[in-house]
Amino acid sequence: MNIVDKTEKTFALTTPLYYVNDVPHLGSAYTTMAADTLARFYRLRGKQVLLITGTDEHGQKIQRSAESLGKAPQEFCDQISASFASLWELLNIKCDRFIRTTSPRHEAIVKEFFQRVWEGGDIYQGQQKGWYCVSCEEFKEERDLLEGNFCPIHTNKEVEWRDEQNYFFRLSKYQTQLEEFYQSHPDFIQPQSRRNEVLNFVSQGLQDFSISRVNVDWGFSVPADPNHTLYVWFDALLGYVTALLDADTTPTLENALAKWWPINLHLIGKDILRFHAVYWPAMLMSANLPLPEKVFGHGFLTKDGQKMGKSLGNTLDPIALVQRYGSDAVRYYFLKEIEFGKDGDFNEIRFINVLNADLANDLGNLLNRTLNMVKKYCPENALSVNNEAVPAENPLKAIGLHLGEKVKQAYESLAFNQACENVLSLVQASNKYIDDQAPWTLYKQGQQQEVETVLYTVLESVRLAAYLLSPVIPNISSDIYRQLGFGIDFNEQTASFDTHSKWGLLSNQQNLGKPQPIFKRIELPKND
Repeated sequence: MNIVDKTEKTFALTTPLYYVNDVPHLGSAYTTMAADTLARFYRLRGKQVLLITGTDEHGQKIQRSAESLGKAPQEFCDQISASFASLWELLNIKCDRFIRTTSPRHEAIVKEFFQRVWEGGDIYQGQQKGWYCVSCEEFKEERDLLEGNFCPIHTNKEVEWRDEQNYFFRLSKYQTQLEEFYQSHPDFIQPQSRRNEVLNFVSQGLQDFSISRVNVDWGFSVPADPNHTLYVWFDALLGYVTALLDADTTPTLENALAKWWPINLHLIGKDILRFHAVYWPAMLMSANLPLPEKVFGHGFLTKDGQKMGKSLGNTLDPIALVQRYGSDAVRYYFLKEIEFGKDGDFNEIRFINVLNADLANDLGNLLNRTLNMVKKYCPENALSVNNEAVPAENPLKAIGLHLGEKVKQAYESLAFNQACENVLSLVQASNKYIDDQAPWTLYKQGQQQEVETVLYTVLESVRLAAYLLSPVIPNISSDIYRQLGFGIDFNEQTASFDTHSKWGLLSNQQNLGKPQPIFKRIELPKND
């Protein structure tokens, strides 16, 4: 299959392979929620989707973390990797592949890739001197360090001076080729602020980077020199390739790249942008492999306006958050309230207020009271009208006729907040419409046709809203669909976007269900 055919029929996306030095944090959950939402959207669009996530399990930081707990590195990795998988299940994330970089299949891919780059003359031995951050697993430029030789990212971690013989990758060789690629593929790095950051970094001149370490036991040995261990990032980036292997295939580059390569989208946090937007494409160029279609670096999360950290005592446990409020609530807040690509903040009071306003009141109460009106005003709890009874100039139909396309464009551009806001505008208009039309008054006046037309229009608006929000809140959307007489569970099956994103799908043959709350109002925490 050629690449053009592949991108028309399939969509492959990745989260980072999360570093297992500690249990998952909210930042990891944020990226993965966004990836799952996008994967669900493209499945609705009829694409074959491959969502890849996993854990990066080698390196000195892992080795030290395990030693500090008196555990062997593999035992430590097994435990932490399992905690990521458990959180994804709690968040209702449907990943297709979960890759662990300690797997033997991954080692085979890494060594074949190394050999290809080695034979191309892009790996050589040299002396590495510089400041190294173990937490970043990266050498730092002295000009970037904070006062006292602290890492600019891990601001409470002092960097270490290293002077050792390593193997290097000839990154500088690909300076011009990378700049030409960025120029000819302006959408490769997004958003624009991340692209500008990379262009500025590359314009200062690229230096070769070390791809091996000495005195580090936890990792794959360098094929050409077993006294060296492969640098964790050279190893980890190739996890995206290993993850493409089907379970029953031999682990070779040819087999891994046969169907899903190149990756359509790498979703990452902005702190690992250079690895994905500079080092990774250069490595692929060296191996004569096609480059990914897009790298998107999102922003950081804060809590109550402050950076989260153990030293500040303000970390936010994603497991506790989901167990308390539910997966849909957590997914909705972070994807609706934060512009993807920019930094965002979590505040529990705001979190509760948003959920109560949008999900409990605007959407949930609208569905509940409208179904109750059908039960009260319509014979046999059924509507006798269809889409044809609603004129095109009806305010809700006018919004609904164009909403699917607007939301589609928002999802495609990773503007999750815009997708949610667009849908919410229909929900809010529906609440105003039912109050303005007052079907309870129309019923008293004996205007049965008008009553049912109003109720149909509102319920169709709720259906459309539920469908378009299903990538974000699949459980709530499934509940709404069931109450409207559709036997669809968005966690188990897809419903064609071309059909369900259009206004007018609800029919008078629907067996409307009993009104039930789709989201219970949350009480604000009481001050002690």
